[in-house]
Order: sequence, then structure tokens, then C-alpha cells
Amino acid sequence: MATKKKIRLAAKPADNSERMPLTVQNYKLMLLGFGIIVLGFILMAGGGSKDPNEFNYDMFSFRRITLAPLLVLGGFVLEIYAIMKLPKKPADEKEKEPGKQARVK
Repeated sequence: MATKKKIRLAAKPADNSERMPLTVQNYKLMLLGFGIIVLGFILMAGGGSKDPNEFNYDMFSFRRITLAPLLVLGGFVLEIYAIMKLPKKPADEKEKEPGKQARVK
């Protein structure tokens, strides 16, 4: 006698898996952070001398020593924030959360 094999269907994915892990706002923040990093590196560039026998003190300006590295660091902090930022849940999803009661006014 032939035996029938039971075929198990995979469980349906949860509703949360259907949406993207990063939203459009996350990508905009990441693009802004990248722009700030690039601006910091552009501000760091230069300061060389055309004549190798002459030393140029513009290399030690506030812009290259302080401002540009702070911009680069701030850009990386913004990148981390943009990746870690969670999207806000709509009001109807907040009501569906188990264990939380909706406020009644």
C-alpha cells in the first residue's frame, strides 16, 4: 500500500516582516550624514605649498584641525542614528499591541 506523505506548508510571515527595515526617512538621514562626511573631508583637503622648500602654515588652520574633523565625526554619528532610528508606528498599530490598553478620555 502506498503511504501518503503529509506536506507542511510554511507559516505565513508576520506582518512586520513585510515592511522594509529602513524607511525613506532613514535613507534621507543617511544621505545627509554622507554629505556631511564628504564636506568634512573636502574642508580637510589642501594646505600644501607650491614650493617644496617653503613651509605653509595654512595647514594648521582652525578649519583643517578642528572644524573638518568635527564635521566628519558628526556625520558618522548621524549615520549611526539614521540606521538605528525606528519608524513611528501608526495609531492603529499601537492599539493592536498586546498588553497595552488604549486610553479612554
